[in-house]
Amino acid sequence: MTESSSPPLEDLLHAAVTAVGGTERPGQTAMAQAVAEAIDDSSHLLVQAGTGTGKSLGYLVPALAHGERVVVATATLALQRQLVERDLPRTVEALHPLLRRRPEFAMLKGRSNYLCLHRLHEGVPQEDADEAGLFDPFEAAAPTSKLGKDLLRLRDWSDDTETGDRDDLTPGVSDRAWSQVSVTSRECLGASKCAYGAECFAEAARERAKLADVVVTNHALLAIDAIEGAPVLPSHEVLIVDEAHELVSRVTGVASGELTPGQVNRAVRRAAKLVNEQAADALQTASEGFERLMELALPGRLEKIPEDLGYVLMALRDAARTVISALGATRDASVKDEDAVRKQALGAVENIHQVAERIVEASEYDVVWYERHDRFGASLRVAPLSVSGLLREKLFEDRSVVLTSATLKLGGDFNGVAASLGLAPESAQDPEGGEKGGEEATPHWQGLDVGSPFDYSKQGILYVAKHLAQPGREGSRADMLDELAELVEAAGGRTLGLFSSMRAAQAAAEELRGRLDMPILLQGEETLGELIRSFSAEARTCLFGTLSLWQGVDVPGPSCQLVVMDRVPFPRPDDPLMSARQKAVEEAGGNGFMAVAATHAALLMAQGAGRLVRASGDRGVVAVLDPRVERARYGSFLRKSMPEFWYTTDRNQVRRSLAAIDAAAKEQEA
Repeated sequence: MTESSSPPLEDLLHAAVTAVGGTERPGQTAMAQAVAEAIDDSSHLLVQAGTGTGKSLGYLVPALAHGERVVVATATLALQRQLVERDLPRTVEALHPLLRRRPEFAMLKGRSNYLCLHRLHEGVPQEDADEAGLFDPFEAAAPTSKLGKDLLRLRDWSDDTETGDRDDLTPGVSDRAWSQVSVTSRECLGASKCAYGAECFAEAARERAKLADVVVTNHALLAIDAIEGAPVLPSHEVLIVDEAHELVSRVTGVASGELTPGQVNRAVRRAAKLVNEQAADALQTASEGFERLMELALPGRLEKIPEDLGYVLMALRDAARTVISALGATRDASVKDEDAVRKQALGAVENIHQVAERIVEASEYDVVWYERHDRFGASLRVAPLSVSGLLREKLFEDRSVVLTSATLKLGGDFNGVAASLGLAPESAQDPEGGEKGGEEATPHWQGLDVGSPFDYSKQGILYVAKHLAQPGREGSRADMLDELAELVEAAGGRTLGLFSSMRAAQAAAEELRGRLDMPILLQGEETLGELIRSFSAEARTCLFGTLSLWQGVDVPGPSCQLVVMDRVPFPRPDDPLMSARQKAVEEAGGNGFMAVAATHAALLMAQGAGRLVRASGDRGVVAVLDPRVERARYGSFLRKSMPEFWYTTDRNQVRRSLAAIDAAAKEQEA
């Protein structure tokens, strides 16, 4: 794929926007031009593009025009589907006559997202089947049960699907059912050893990606490609990271490890029939020691690995290493489909060895902690203290990188997000690359805010209830609930309630259901998709929930005219990873609270406030029921991170405005 002469970028963008039925906007044009320049210069770009800018075409058009392979990584399934099912087909069709070529595109996900024909036809390994009470899940599961129906539908679907992609199955199936017909990369036999390798859906997706000009993937697969060294993405000259505000969190998740007693016990059972008795007994003994220790584990960070935990982990590590060697040296013809069983056991034991060894090494760059879940019990977790160095080294070398989102400027500049990606502050950059006065070269980048087509100051109000008491760590907030009820009543419903915890959301829903005569939907009482559909359909309805609602709701029009945040969403004080990151910044001489806690809260608040105005005709109020946004020194940082709504602390003015907006909406609906 080589660069060829192309028509003017303006002509290409006009054709693409017309094809998708959109309207050209100045911000979109500015973004497309900046992306084209970054690709031409092999440089890096951070672009903040507000809701309604049309940022997908703002990066797709210049990338397609350049002619080099581009990988687009997104955080959400919704955007992946929008790109592959709507934006790319129409854009390619529109640009074909102008470019005189038809760029190809493909979707690529992790292996466990695709149906495994080997699992489907040969069944799950015996240990998994025993665990579920299903020796042959397709035969033993009652056809009338939910699991049985899902499995039968998956078997029928396997004959019709061209992709084997779980997300193409509508309606979907439970995680339990899908686990019966999918494998992880560790469990996969490999195309050359698998009887179904020639028909493998995951391998077919990889082959399509190798031939495509645009490969749409997700942040997790991008992280795996960068971290693990074994490439899973095809070579590419341009990387575009959409929803880039999520990237650090997703990379952290991929770079984390976990050990639980149940996980270790499953690995022991899988390996026991395949290795000699001595190796199996050693792993069993180590597993029992780990389980006894975890029964006493208290939640919290382990700044130093306790001696007893260190001994147990070394025993697990050494026993796992012995089993791994034994698994590679023995074969048992009596074990049905032995290669698949062996591969699954090997993957499980290798994971135990890897995580145990990592924790025993006690790297200063890792954070280790215990967690305890009411349902699943205790777990031992390890995560990187920071992924900035990893991203700087792995993400920005040998390709042009464009990162874009509606929320990349926090507190008025890009520096907070840039630091999390391993980039120097804009003002500290040397034009030739690297930091001014520094020896270590860091990737050179530019930041661009192309704004939004919406007039936020006329379409929305940011109201901070400064008269309320400051929220404490525990206990109910009667004054906040009173304020919330009055605001919701003034708005006539139409409220999206964003809460910092599920407990707070439940308490608010229970209280307002007793006070107000309007439907109050609560996250968790129905699927998220169904809740959002119900919220959109009936104007008087309110929807209350927690983190996934802060970023996952797109409801333009009169159904959402009041967005309420109960408090500043700082990380929990007992969050081991965030606390460790904050402490590390402070020890390096920085402001740990602003760099970690305030930045985390600002990003969520920017995303939450963005739920209000989704179209040019939207009007409404974002109400923050936490006086610290007005009173605290960091309050201005949080306010600058949100859209530039008209700002007030006047509670009476806000009630009058909500009543007027509600009346206008009712008149329009009539």
